[in-house]
Amino acid sequence: MGGAFLRRPSPAYRAAGRRALRVTIAATAGFYVLLYGFDSAVGATYALFGAIAMAGLSHLPGSGRQRAGLLLDVVPVCWVLITLGTYLSVRTWSAVVGMLVVGFALAFMAVGGPRFAGAATGLQLMYILPSFPPYDPGSLGERLAGATFGLVLLIIGELTLLPEPAALSYGERAARAADGAARCADRLRSAPYALSEAMRDTARVLSTELRSSRVPEAERPAGAGVRPRALAHTGLATRTLLGRLAALPPPATSAGPPTSAGPPTSAGPPGGAGTGVGEAAGGVGRDGPAEASEVPETERPDPLRAVADVARETAARLRDGTPDGRPHARLLRVREALAAAEDASPSAQRRNAALLEVADAALAMSTAADIAVRGRAADPPAPGRFWYARMRAPGLWWRRLSGHVGGRSVFFQNAVRISLALAAARLIAGIDTLPHGFWVLLATLTLTRTTVRETRRTERIALTGTLVGALVAAAVLALVGTDIEVYAVALPPLMLVTFTLGPVKGVGWAQALFTMVVALVFAQLAPATWQLAEFRLLDVLTGSAIGAVFGLMAWPRGAHDELRRSVAVLLRIAAEIVVATTAQIAAGGRRVPVVTAPGHRSLQHALVMAESAYAQYQSEPKGPVPPPVGQDWQAALIAGHHTLWGADRLLVPPEPVVVPPLGEEPAESLIRAGDRVAAGMLLTSARMDPSGDTGETPVPLPLPTASTAFADDPPGATRAYYAAVSWLASLTTDLVRLAGDTDADTSPVTSPDTDTDHTDRGADTDTDHTDRGADTDTDHTDRGADTDTGDTDGGAGTHAYGDTH
Repeated sequence: MGGAFLRRPSPAYRAAGRRALRVTIAATAGFYVLLYGFDSAVGATYALFGAIAMAGLSHLPGSGRQRAGLLLDVVPVCWVLITLGTYLSVRTWSAVVGMLVVGFALAFMAVGGPRFAGAATGLQLMYILPSFPPYDPGSLGERLAGATFGLVLLIIGELTLLPEPAALSYGERAARAADGAARCADRLRSAPYALSEAMRDTARVLSTELRSSRVPEAERPAGAGVRPRALAHTGLATRTLLGRLAALPPPATSAGPPTSAGPPTSAGPPGGAGTGVGEAAGGVGRDGPAEASEVPETERPDPLRAVADVARETAARLRDGTPDGRPHARLLRVREALAAAEDASPSAQRRNAALLEVADAALAMSTAADIAVRGRAADPPAPGRFWYARMRAPGLWWRRLSGHVGGRSVFFQNAVRISLALAAARLIAGIDTLPHGFWVLLATLTLTRTTVRETRRTERIALTGTLVGALVAAAVLALVGTDIEVYAVALPPLMLVTFTLGPVKGVGWAQALFTMVVALVFAQLAPATWQLAEFRLLDVLTGSAIGAVFGLMAWPRGAHDELRRSVAVLLRIAAEIVVATTAQIAAGGRRVPVVTAPGHRSLQHALVMAESAYAQYQSEPKGPVPPPVGQDWQAALIAGHHTLWGADRLLVPPEPVVVPPLGEEPAESLIRAGDRVAAGMLLTSARMDPSGDTGETPVPLPLPTASTAFADDPPGATRAYYAAVSWLASLTTDLVRLAGDTDADTSPVTSPDTDTDHTDRGADTDTDHTDRGADTDTDHTDRGADTDTGDTDGGAGTHAYGDTH
């Protein structure tokens, strides 16, 4: 028995205890100094609730230093919110309108990433607190001083009290993965031209460590600025490179170095669809297009050596930012030589296409890392996938925010739901003059969930906890009476217990203990009776009822239907792009460099909506009925990314070029395969659309597998044909996985990282299986073959903060 008491607390209790200690010291120190030292009840109230709002009832990610930096940034925002709340609260109508506007703005800021989402609740409370009696604009100075004092104490506490060590940065994770890619490339240069099982496992681990669900929230590059986007892009490209290396086919013969291309025959770009690989993937970047004539005629290019050098350069750049860029320029020349190589046997062409994809991923990784380190001062990259590199922060933020304005965005839905509920709560509290109406809005804010089912369950537990806490608080108030010293002594340990047990034990414990905390606080501010506990219970009941009503009225099923609808739209648009792309490749014609191919922007936006819905869906409790068989949401999102990335890669060249049409047999074969893939997408879309009447039973789809697609080489097939078939094969793999067939043939362009466990996603909608990206920040010409769209570790922390361009 004694061993049980000596057992070390779990990590959850230790983390909650450290946070509780900081909150308790900051809140009570500010409260006691201002109340008993300066006789300022107003200042004391704002000092206490300011610290509680920003650290006790909010979840700020990161280490102590990171949280302190975020708190320092939000102090001016708190001043603005307290000032607005003070002046708008004088009249009920202005208070309601202010609550509606400010509530929406603060809730919608979650699109900015985990840091913004974590601070949103605390900032809401900083506006709610001055929105209730006493309506005294003359006390604004005391309010601001009290809140500032409490936040300053909290910042000091975050820096000094039990600070956590800084987590491994995303840049260092990417650097380690780049080092691993260099080792893989070196190994593939010699017989047996394949990675050992141990190296594959290591590559898979390095790739997995870049998944958003594996990265602490504060380290996730989810921001809208240039550097966070580029860092996320670096992780995506690194994961893509690892996947491409793991799946690289061996050379046709084992003699000589593992290259499939001889010296270039011309300095101009190749005429096949493979031309666009480099640029669509960020290939020709900082240095512009390389001249093939720069490669000596006597020197056979060694792409894997050049890739290894670029990977090592990228790792060094991410660590200290000093590399000179020569490996990047050399890989550009090697890639140009590969693209200019004459057509050879089908096996040589397949090898050549795979090497081009490896080179493209390495060049994209190098260019993105340069932008991540140097920001807008980096060498100008090619247009297209690095479209954000020269944009200023206001423009990038506008793109992100505007991309989520609309009823199909779950961020927009959540902001509308909570703002309407808060405005209604403020209206009712103002009309009925409820005592301590602040608690009504606090209950509405903290108990409303994204689905009516979860809201109902949460509120039932919360009301039970509040009732228990109210009974205990009433008994204490009745027994102690006006003996303030007892309340002053009991408050700190009670707060410590509250913020330690509440986050771990759940909402029932949190409500019970917090009810007792507020009773001890208000008993020191003014004489209180047992009725204070009654008011608390009444206010929580009112606030939870308002939250339940608006949860029922506004998107009551949360992300469930929205996910089905958005994925259906995504697959329909993807099917259109598959048909159009295969037709253009077959017909040939003039190609010009553009940011993204015509019609692809709609697919980018569809990906944004689907990924954000998936992120929220994974964070919501599932209903009693499991989802229908065959609905692998992750595979659907991956198929969308593969469609967008592959189509841009095949159709967008680095410079204007005239592409010859395919021969009759290759054209017919390619169009036939594209039509079958598109048909599979449309049938799957119809099954998923909640507004349709298609049956849920999966229909067997006659989809071409990777092995069958490559087994039959039509006469006269060119590099363009093999590149397109490789793309369709990867889409086929996604569709078969979407239908639940785990024995599907694996596409040559996918990696062995088929980790599909997605019970972890919330803070990150990591859908990645194969070489999926580092996040769901869907500015989507920078998304390679990846999605990384969602696990179940939390909606607010996901990387589904993407936007279109």
